[in-house]
Amino acid sequence: MKTIKVALLALLFVAVSCEEKKKEDNNTDSKVVAENTEKPAKEVVNGYQVGDIVADFSLKNVDGNMVSMSDFKEAKGFILTFTCNTCPYSVAYEDRLIELDKKYASKGYPVIAINPNNPETKPGDSFEAMKVRAKEKGFTFPYMLDEGQKVYPKFGATRTPHMYVIAKTPKGHQVKYIGAIDDNYKDASSVSKRYVEDAVDALLAGKEVEVKTTKAIGCSIKV
Repeated sequence: MKTIKVALLALLFVAVSCEEKKKEDNNTDSKVVAENTEKPAKEVVNGYQVGDIVADFSLKNVDGNMVSMSDFKEAKGFILTFTCNTCPYSVAYEDRLIELDKKYASKGYPVIAINPNNPETKPGDSFEAMKVRAKEKGFTFPYMLDEGQKVYPKFGATRTPHMYVIAKTPKGHQVKYIGAIDDNYKDASSVSKRYVEDAVDALLAGKEVEVKTTKAIGCSIKV
């Protein structure tokens, strides 16, 4: 009987030790995930939501001209992105933005790009640097500086890139989609969900956008 009690106590000790080790491993895993997850940008209060009507803006393009949505008389809507020169996520999506403009501008949904970063905080996002980058990449769309950072808070943008699909309606320019471009910033060839394309295709077909919001993946906007 004494031998059995000793054996049971030994088994109980092993079980407790294993459970503690499991908890320790789980805590370690959670810590690693937390340490490798970028802290979310400070949320902007009262940003546009899907269904809201967007106020027009007038911002300086890299060619020196002021650009507004109202300048695009024949447009059916816009693929608007808040992006920049310096964020690795934005850089990874530059070619895809060019392809989006190539595919949809002629169909009535041109790309419009706005750099929301404060160039005093991020010199690599100065207007002069933007002009250089636009020329290097051969941007086919307006690339404008949100001077004074007055536009991006209205949209509620928190990341670069942060996408907005906007449609012209009898009520005005209406937000139809907010979020990411697609589901794989690292590898365009491995994308399985093309959120922006799906939204624009639905609008062109006269259908409701199915996925209206996703989480924008990118760098926090520099203020």
